[in-house]
Amino acid sequence: MLQRILVWDLPTRVFHWSFALSFAGAYLTAESERYRDIHLALGYVFLGMLVFRLVWGLVGTAYVRFRAFWFKPAEIVAYLRALLSPHPQHYVGHNPAGGVAIFLLLALGLLISVSGLGLYWEIGDEDWFEELHEIAANVMLLVVGVHIAGVLVSSVLHKENLVRAMFNGYKQAINAVSIPHHYTWLGISMLVVMLVFLGVYLQ
Repeated sequence: MLQRILVWDLPTRVFHWSFALSFAGAYLTAESERYRDIHLALGYVFLGMLVFRLVWGLVGTAYVRFRAFWFKPAEIVAYLRALLSPHPQHYVGHNPAGGVAIFLLLALGLLISVSGLGLYWEIGDEDWFEELHEIAANVMLLVVGVHIAGVLVSSVLHKENLVRAMFNGYKQAINAVSIPHHYTWLGISMLVVMLVFLGVYLQ
């Protein structure tokens, strides 16, 4: 019997939307000198969220730890093939395709952040950092697009609203355990710190 369980803790949801919005905002302001401060501020938020997720992937709740969605290549291929069947395999946490997307986004996020800092701090070859920064950002935009398409397809095939789940944290599952609410304070603290930082940086 399907049960409504908490899968995504508040810190993970804050990370998800802050990471997405900071990337989108930084991407849109990248070419404008007028919005340079906004671009830099969002870049720092992006980096801060990235560092959090790398740590949270090691010590966070059950479904967000890296080991929970580290799949073998054969498992990824099998899942993609199963999407064409009438009853594709369902995962409570990240499915294999989603797991690949997350690792790609985190890796590209690191490239964007390192190259951005190198460019801003004028370390080494400025042209090289600028080119790496732009390429990584454009590739990440492509991966984001594929990720969004995958979420929509999975939502239809599995008959569950994955976007809503990343807002409220809840999914329907059989014989699965709900995660604890113990880290709500951390999610709220992340929001407060981020808003204070943006307010101070952009004043």
